Amino acid sequence: MQSAVAVSPSQVPELLLGLATVRPVFLWGAPGIGKSSLVREFAESLGLECVSLLGTQLAPEDLIGVPQIRDGRSVFCPPEMIARDEPYCLFLDELNAASPDVQKAFYSLILDRRIGGYELPAGSIVIGAGNRATDNALARPLASALVNRLAHVHLEASATDWLRWAAGAGIHPWVTDYLTDRPHHLWSKAPKTEEPFSTPRSWHMLSDALHSFGPALDEPTLTVLVHGMLTPAHAAAFRGYVKIVRSDFGIEAIVKGRASWPGRLQDRDLLYYLAESFRGRLVKELPASKEQASPSVRQNAYRAQALLVQLAEISVEVAQTVIADDEDGNPVLPGWFLVEAARAMPRLVEARR
Repeated sequence: MQSAVAVSPSQVPELLLGLATVRPVFLWGAPGIGKSSLVREFAESLGLECVSLLGTQLAPEDLIGVPQIRDGRSVFCPPEMIARDEPYCLFLDELNAASPDVQKAFYSLILDRRIGGYELPAGSIVIGAGNRATDNALARPLASALVNRLAHVHLEASATDWLRWAAGAGIHPWVTDYLTDRPHHLWSKAPKTEEPFSTPRSWHMLSDALHSFGPALDEPTLTVLVHGMLTPAHAAAFRGYVKIVRSDFGIEAIVKGRASWPGRLQDRDLLYYLAESFRGRLVKELPASKEQASPSVRQNAYRAQALLVQLAEISVEVAQTVIADDEDGNPVLPGWFLVEAARAMPRLVEARR
């Protein structure tokens, strides 16, 4: 399911307070952006225990229960985790990944707040969550009868919210500092192939691993960790960032001529990181039109063109990442700079010979 309106994690508690207390709610969002944590924290804020049921790990009988004979009649006895005397939050995680039979078994809990002869205690709330079909995650269509009886909230990843949370959650400073400079690396689309990809969850896992290994973490082990948890491009950039942290080497020194682009093959991850830092610097400093550029900005643009030539001499591929379009094919750097860079390139190359 898609929606033209999405909310940030910071908006969810207030929405749930108004919605979930009167109607069942379904949270839509990409994998790993914190849907489950938000529900648990919301339930805790109401003083309710959060009982999580994972749709992909249930069979219909896990919900309906098994029949027993009472007074000559068969009755279904729901499981103990559901049949509670005190109000609670029933969290149906990965509901739209459950099989159609399991989804049907949830109908009465969602629609009528009862299953068999058991009715949820007054004050209980029901919240479901799941990934979208476009996330390349396991997801099945929800029946229209179910869709029409749920209030749908679409959640988007928010680097600002996550970093605010991370500041008080003990997230490793390498992770928070890196994502402060590159908030767009917090999350990436799930790949079509079986490989790790970046989400708030995977960055949290990396933070835990960094804390576990401590200062003695060596580069080969770091390589295994980041490439086992993050999108490959983000993993390479993070390795480069760690090298900079450990060596006090940065893009500022290159721009001001105090250092050169690292040319060793073993420093290719560092080169990628510095190139991305260079790109980010240009995005911030260069105005949309040349007329808006001050003399000092134009001088910096000329210096940037020379640095692009130096970078291309080491790796054309890395240099292309500086001027490349975004994922949707839209230019990131202003057109006037790209045109001037293309025109100046032959002259700058000749000047370096």
